[in-house]
Amino acid sequence: MPVTGSRSTWLSTGIAALTLAFSAIILTAPDSSAEPVDYGKGDDAGQSGGSDDTGIYATARITYSGSVAANGSKGNVTSADVNWTPPPCWYAPYLGAKDFKKKMSGDIESQMNAPGMGGHAGAALSELKRHYEDEYGWTDTPGYKDYNVDKDGEGMFWAAVENPNEPDLLKRNSCNDLPFWVDNGEAPPPQYEEAVTPEILAALAYQHMQLPDTEVSLAPEQTTKVNLPTWAWLDKAVFDDVQATAAINVPGFNIQATTTARPVSLTLEPGTDDAVTYPASGECTINDDDSIGEPYARGKADRTPPCGITYLRSSGDGTYNLQATITWDISWTGTGGAGGDLPDGTFGNDQAVTVQEIQAVNR
Repeated sequence: MPVTGSRSTWLSTGIAALTLAFSAIILTAPDSSAEPVDYGKGDDAGQSGGSDDTGIYATARITYSGSVAANGSKGNVTSADVNWTPPPCWYAPYLGAKDFKKKMSGDIESQMNAPGMGGHAGAALSELKRHYEDEYGWTDTPGYKDYNVDKDGEGMFWAAVENPNEPDLLKRNSCNDLPFWVDNGEAPPPQYEEAVTPEILAALAYQHMQLPDTEVSLAPEQTTKVNLPTWAWLDKAVFDDVQATAAINVPGFNIQATTTARPVSLTLEPGTDDAVTYPASGECTINDDDSIGEPYARGKADRTPPCGITYLRSSGDGTYNLQATITWDISWTGTGGAGGDLPDGTFGNDQAVTVQEIQAVNR
């Protein structure tokens, strides 16, 4: 059947009913613990999914490697740009034609035979069935003949994936287009701006990246004196670049991106206004040898530390909460020579510091 009418007109009349039905069919991803199928949720395990006799994988999965949080959880990096967020959803390879027909046709029939499935919902399901079986389509969305089974092995249907780490439900559900076909080796149609790319994978690798829990070296350590400079430093041996990689690998579609975080500065927040930081901004930049600050040694007592703090008041019976935040310059490279910069990332540690008054002894 030729392309009929306008996709936007059809969606305006049936989208609510179709969204309800379609969500039950395909868009609702399982819990992160569900096995064996994963719809792209973060994990450091391998790709999962079944395959038919042609070797077509039943699902595609984003895999993570390198310095990433375990079990697909969010990493510990905070973007320095409050306006930057990872993608809330995307489109990725889902099923080969035969597998898609088996899954979609069965779920459509099940929904259509459900009690009370009439009116707009029933009409929307009928249109959905025609879309995949009888070439019923819209201006920018052509239909399919018998679920494209004559092209099985030559491409895959792509479908929406929700980012489980996105807290906003509306954003997470914003990729609400129907599954669409992409030939092996071809790019998805241009209207699907959220189709997964190396840049999207780079952003997801950023989201899952786990930076080292590095504690700043202090001298004096843990306990210092009022008006006595406390030296702070990070040794280059524990201050290396960190990398995280995200990849999709299915027949006819194989892309990846590696996100690299390079430490560039350390910011000290004393935990009280009664303190002076060195330098005055509290930001200690990286040295030529990739260290930050300078270790304290004998003979430096009368010098001002290049990176450090002087507390001006005792912490009394408690402690001050010294916050040491490392800023990381983050860039990425990906399949096809793609690459660029991502917003700086930050990650901080808290350290308890006791500040005592200097006691004078009279004899």
